[in-house]
Amino acid sequence: MLHIFVDADACPVKQEVYRVASRYRLDVTLVANSWMRVPNERWIALEVVEDGLDAADDWIVEHVQPHDIVVTADIPLASRCLKEGAHVIGPTGKQFTENNIGQAVATRDLLSELRGAGEITGGPPPLKKRDRSCFLQQIDEVIQTIRRKHPFNST
Repeated sequence: MLHIFVDADACPVKQEVYRVASRYRLDVTLVANSWMRVPNERWIALEVVEDGLDAADDWIVEHVQPHDIVVTADIPLASRCLKEGAHVIGPTGKQFTENNIGQAVATRDLLSELRGAGEITGGPPPLKKRDRSCFLQQIDEVIQTIRRKHPFNST
């Protein structure tokens, strides 16, 4: 069955994920390093992993199945999930694919080097209403595509 995994610690689109998952009757697992409040629905699970570098990422990669959806802004996690056959969407609605993940990794590495040299400060810009709209449109499109191509996975 199609499942949505959320890299939840800093995910700004959890409410949007709940809304889409409810409409399509999909299960959602939020993976985080600490407890957080989640809606009391049987189709929403919170998996709290031990503190540790990449513990949440490792848990997601171990449990994701081909054609599941992963919501993350973490580019290395996106790359690992793509290798498992999952679909990956960032909070701004950007879909990571085999065709664009290499460039995303290279850009991330470059920006990391620049930050290390003191050239760049600050994090990503705050999520805008337009980003949320793009995310909702993209996750809807991905679910529809998966259901068309893999109807066995959508029940």
